[in-house]
Amino acid sequence: MASARAPLRPAWSLRRQLLVGILVPVLLLIAFNTWSLHRQTLTALNTAYDRTLLASAKSISEQLGVFGYDDEAELRALVPYSALEIFEADNQSRMFYRVSTIDGEMVSGFAELPMWRGQIPQRPPYAALVDFYDAQFRGAPVRMAVLLQPVASAEGRGMAVIQVAETLELRQAQAWPILWRTLASQALLVAVVALIVVLVVQRATQPVRALSAALQARTQGDLSPLQAPTAARELQPLVQATNQVMQRLRLLLAHQKRFVRDASHQLRTPLAVLKTQVQSAQRGDVPAAQAFAEIGATVERATQLANQMLSLAKVEQLRQQDAPAPPCAWDDIVREIALDLSPLIAEKNLDFELQAPQPVNIGAHAWMLRELTRNLLHNAVHYSPASGWLRVQLTLRPAADGHGGEARLCISDSGPGISDELAQRLFQPFSAGDVQAGSGLGLAICHEIVQALGGHLQLRNRSAAQDGIPAGLDAVVTLRCRDTMSHDARMGTSALRT
Repeated sequence: MASARAPLRPAWSLRRQLLVGILVPVLLLIAFNTWSLHRQTLTALNTAYDRTLLASAKSISEQLGVFGYDDEAELRALVPYSALEIFEADNQSRMFYRVSTIDGEMVSGFAELPMWRGQIPQRPPYAALVDFYDAQFRGAPVRMAVLLQPVASAEGRGMAVIQVAETLELRQAQAWPILWRTLASQALLVAVVALIVVLVVQRATQPVRALSAALQARTQGDLSPLQAPTAARELQPLVQATNQVMQRLRLLLAHQKRFVRDASHQLRTPLAVLKTQVQSAQRGDVPAAQAFAEIGATVERATQLANQMLSLAKVEQLRQQDAPAPPCAWDDIVREIALDLSPLIAEKNLDFELQAPQPVNIGAHAWMLRELTRNLLHNAVHYSPASGWLRVQLTLRPAADGHGGEARLCISDSGPGISDELAQRLFQPFSAGDVQAGSGLGLAICHEIVQALGGHLQLRNRSAAQDGIPAGLDAVVTLRCRDTMSHDARMGTSALRT
């Protein structure tokens, strides 16, 4: 059994992200700065009080005597503890000492003070053979100074190791007030920075909150563009993108409303007629064969109307898709549609010619190209007189802007053409030239498809014979080509005549 998906956590507000993103690094920086200042303070205090330890060790060295020379030297020391009292400040710290030979032999002082086992730094901080380090004595931390002091007298010379230890009460008593003052100043700095950040963030996010409040205050269905001329520069792309989305929503809603209005209006008449014909057939007003023929014709007309309205809605749906369509071979589709309509062409005994001399690829859905070609060719067949003339020509030519190429589909018939008054509204839905023969949606669908593909559709009358073509109507579609395939890879020049 699949485990339940964990609920999504609500996203942080922009204001909270800014506050956290600014204050956390500032707090970390201030904490590091405080720690660094505390370490520098301890270093400065150690430097100052280490000088006192060195002075204590030198004072002890002045109380030493020696008998004998070098390895046979014997140190003598008379160091009263009172000699160290002058270095103990306010009785806050205690000092201990130990005097020994270079071999570690105890001479004077506190025997339990651990013997120094280190080495003198290559560059001592003072002009003496001295080493400072931290240690433990009698369970308390101490600061230790070790002085290697040559001792000489009239009776001999030798080397003494003088160790002086001091407890840390005085150093800590000096360090903690400095630390607390540092923390107080840093806390005040944090408070000032936090206040400034809060005010700045509050002011910076005010346009966002105002924009959100304006959107929430809108009534249902209000898709008018947002007016935010004073919004920050960073918000202008968001406002423009929102307005573009609202524009697309307005178009979708307008198309939906128009589709519902047209469907309810156009389907009401054939359904009412169908209901009347069924009632008339039930009463026996007309022969059964005639009734079924009339009912069949009404159903066919209603079906055609519904299919064309759905096609018109599908064109709008495909237009809203952002993903580019793959290249589609328009020349193959033209041949396919011509074969599908060949029974109608043969029925009218039309002199039909199809010219598609090279492959033509269009970035469009195959359904759109089929619907476009089928409607235009079907109209041309329908309005061409019996034994008339019909030509379909698909060619490539350079684009007007000099970039790429354009495909041009020209369907020429020998029909009666269209009037100037009808030409003005022929691309509008339900504006058929013959209301008895069509629903008036075919050319509207073609026009929507061409508009969605960024092309042009023109209907031009030929009042007299031109280039060997009798008078009639030219339906010309121009679309941008995606690319052209190698002619050897697909069918060559195609000419079909019936």
